[in-house]
Amino acid sequence: MATSSGMAAILACVMGLCSAGDHVIASRSIFGTSVQLFSNILQRWGLQTTFVSLTDAEEWKAAVQSNTKLFFVETPSNPLTEVCDIGLLAELAHQAGALLAVDNCFCSPALQKPLGLGADIVIHSATKYIDGQGRCLGGAVLGKKDLLEPVYGFLRTAGPTMSAFNAWVFLKGLETLYIRMQAHSKNALALAQWLEQQPGVARVYYPGLPSHPQHALAMQQQQTGGAIVSFDVKGGKEAAWRLIDATRLISITANLGDAKSTITHPATTTHSRVTVEARAAAGLGDGLVRIAVGLEHVDDLKADLALLSL
Repeated sequence: MATSSGMAAILACVMGLCSAGDHVIASRSIFGTSVQLFSNILQRWGLQTTFVSLTDAEEWKAAVQSNTKLFFVETPSNPLTEVCDIGLLAELAHQAGALLAVDNCFCSPALQKPLGLGADIVIHSATKYIDGQGRCLGGAVLGKKDLLEPVYGFLRTAGPTMSAFNAWVFLKGLETLYIRMQAHSKNALALAQWLEQQPGVARVYYPGLPSHPQHALAMQQQQTGGAIVSFDVKGGKEAAWRLIDATRLISITANLGDAKSTITHPATTTHSRVTVEARAAAGLGDGLVRIAVGLEHVDDLKADLALLSL
């Protein structure tokens, strides 16, 4: 089912499959706007949500209630690239009589196929890699036809559907998706390896690095480590802002999935509406910087981040 945006895809999924009084278990390591959707807007309409650690299966088990209807995860997560065991969470969800929905934005279907790992529903922000050039807003909800009939009913009635022109753009983008994702991933791995050696970097978060806590799992579930690299800058928010402001090649924007590299400060952009306490619980610090690595030459990206070498 094609939607007007990635957030419209999440909303359509929940509105189609859940009702007032139902319970959702969601990872606390999801996109900041997704947190707002579950904790504020949907809560006002009687949907209960419990946030748990993406990677701790025991927290998921403990959160299950008799009215639990949906498990919702984003893997790899935004922006720390945490990775969950999709097969294990699918098993836990099904044991609870619930469904597992996976936001697959960071990997795209070229690098990860959650339905094949046991998930019931996959959600994409087509705005990102499915387009690949930052031209259009769109989203998608995927799953078995009978399961998605209520989602279709919501979309047809409420109207957050994709325009015909945007659909054409996304179909053209899909023609180059695989080759783009391979190139993005190659650049991202090289940049992540370089970042680990820079004196101005405290820690790098990238599933393709052996230092990543879920590296082995990521390499089982994903074809590559993907294109998103996050890292903690020594010196906190001020140092992170100086680095971002000093870039000339990399585009300063919270969007991702473009052919050009983009850089952002998650605490004041993508997760700015999340409370300080919730950001701390998710491990998202003020010195964190996220780069969506594009298709430029990696040496040019390194030169644009020269402050980290000082």
